[in-house]
Amino acid sequence: MRLSKTLRPLALGLAGAFLLTVTASAAEVRVMISGGLSAAYKALVPEFEKATGHKVLTAYGPSMGTTTNAIPVRLERGEPADVLIMVGYALEDLAKKGKVAEGTSVDLVKSPIGVAVKSGAPKPDISTADAVKRALLAAKTIAYSDSASGVYVSTEMFDKLGIKDAMQGKARKIPATPVGEIVAHGDAEIGFQQISELKPVEGIDIIGPLPDELQKITVFSAGIASVSKEPDAGKALIKFLASPAARGEIVKSGMDPIATGARN
Repeated sequence: MRLSKTLRPLALGLAGAFLLTVTASAAEVRVMISGGLSAAYKALVPEFEKATGHKVLTAYGPSMGTTTNAIPVRLERGEPADVLIMVGYALEDLAKKGKVAEGTSVDLVKSPIGVAVKSGAPKPDISTADAVKRALLAAKTIAYSDSASGVYVSTEMFDKLGIKDAMQGKARKIPATPVGEIVAHGDAEIGFQQISELKPVEGIDIIGPLPDELQKITVFSAGIASVSKEPDAGKALIKFLASPAARGEIVKSGMDPIATGARN
């Protein structure tokens, strides 16, 4: 449940007081973040900056892949970073490569995959796996992301539905660009991506999440980059994003907050 108008300022005030005890001086915090958490993050960063005096500098990009703005690619070419916010298993892969400071990874949210069509277009039934199968076979063009949701859709879901061969030639991966924009422009009849990434896009209708038997929940996590020059300020930001004060914006953006703390 979202914080009431009375309780939210109190929660923010308490969070701010806590964060200020953690970080005594203002710093520039450099963040690399993927699309899944971006909507809530953009709303919450000004609150964090106001509470702490820190300045947050943000670079956006996919959690994986080989596009120039993908987070692993950014790190490989030496871009500065203090905080990494991305798909959990992709963060774990970076940790194994020494790109994430040991013991700093925190699971923040769970994010379901949604289905979208262009605004005003007919909305196919997606209430069951069989209904999704019929909708996909009937569609002429389908789009999915190059990140976690798209990897699942293309390598697992199509197989599970027994339509992998039928999807050849009409289902395509969209690198970097939000899938919702492709659907809004009419370049795909049906689009799959995390609901939190579909919500900010204008010109589409979100039909709903995939049915339970097909759903794949993605965990988005945060960690301190091993090259961080401001690890304490970075940890303060992660604590804020994992705090009750952030819950309302996270739920509003279509995700479920994870209450537990750091993973070890």
